[in-house]
Amino acid sequence: MIYRTIGPFKVGVIGYGAMPLSIEGRPDEARALSTVHAALDAGITLIDTADSYYAPGGEPGHNELLIARALAAYGGASDEVLVATKGGRGRTDDGDWTVRADPGHLRRAAEASLKRLGVEAIGLYQLHKPDPGVPFAESVGALRELAEEGKVRAVGLSNVDSEQIREAREILGDRLVSVQNRFSPAVRDSEPELRLCAELGLAFLPWSPLGGISRSALDGPGGAPAPESPFHTVARERGVSPQQVVLAWLLSLAPVVLPIPGGSRPASVRDSAGAADLVLSGAELALLG
Repeated sequence: MIYRTIGPFKVGVIGYGAMPLSIEGRPDEARALSTVHAALDAGITLIDTADSYYAPGGEPGHNELLIARALAAYGGASDEVLVATKGGRGRTDDGDWTVRADPGHLRRAAEASLKRLGVEAIGLYQLHKPDPGVPFAESVGALRELAEEGKVRAVGLSNVDSEQIREAREILGDRLVSVQNRFSPAVRDSEPELRLCAELGLAFLPWSPLGGISRSALDGPGGAPAPESPFHTVARERGVSPQQVVLAWLLSLAPVVLPIPGGSRPASVRDSAGAADLVLSGAELALLG
C-alpha cells in the first residue's frame, strides 16, 4: 500500500467507505466483519463511517458500532487505522435522508459517536452536509469547540462548495484537514473543490468514486450495448478491473486525493486496494480525460 496524509495522519491511498454494510441490502454481520477485515488485511487504514448509516426504521450508529466490533475482533494490528465518522444527517422511516447541523445536535451526535466507537477522541470528525437552516459558521464553530475540547483530533467537511471550504478554513485553521465530496468519472462537478484542496493542502476524499462505470450504466437505448468506455478499454488491456482503473485515475488527479470506495464483499475491497499499485501511463491518462 502507498500512503498519503490527512492532516496529522498517514493512511493508505485507498480508503474504505463502510456505508454498504449498514443500509438497505446490507450483508449479514459475519460477511460484514469479514469485509472490514479483508480491507485491513489489504493495507487499507482509512475507514469512513457516519452515525446516519443505518437502515430505515433502525437505530442511528449501526455502522459505527459494526466498525468498532470489527476492529476489536481483528487478529492483526489496527492501531494505525483512522476511523473517520460524520454527523449532521439522519434517516426517516421511509428511507429518506435528513439534514440537521445545529451546534447542539452536532455536539450530541459527536459524543454519541465517541461512545459507539469506544475511543477517547474521534480521529476525523466530518460535517456530513451543511444545514440550510443553520448558519454555516455556527455548524463549523461547533466542530471547532469539539476539537478544542479534545473530543475530535481533526475536522473534515462533506458535500461543500469552495466558498464554504474557505470559510471553514478561516474558522478552523489547521484543524480542517479534509473535504469529502462526490466525484467520479460520471460526476465531476467538484473539480473546483478538488483544485482548492490541492492548493490548501487538504485531503480530498471522493465518495461514490466508481459511479458511472458499471456495464448497465453503459447500455444504450433499448438496452443495446453501448460502446466500451475508456475505463473498460484500459482495464481490458491491463488485465485489471475497471474499478481499479477508475481509482488509479482518481489518484493521478492530485496528491491530496484519497478515494473511499464502498463494498459489501471481501473480494470487492481487495480489488479496490489493488489500485494503489496501478500506475497509469500518460497515454492512458489522456484517454481517460
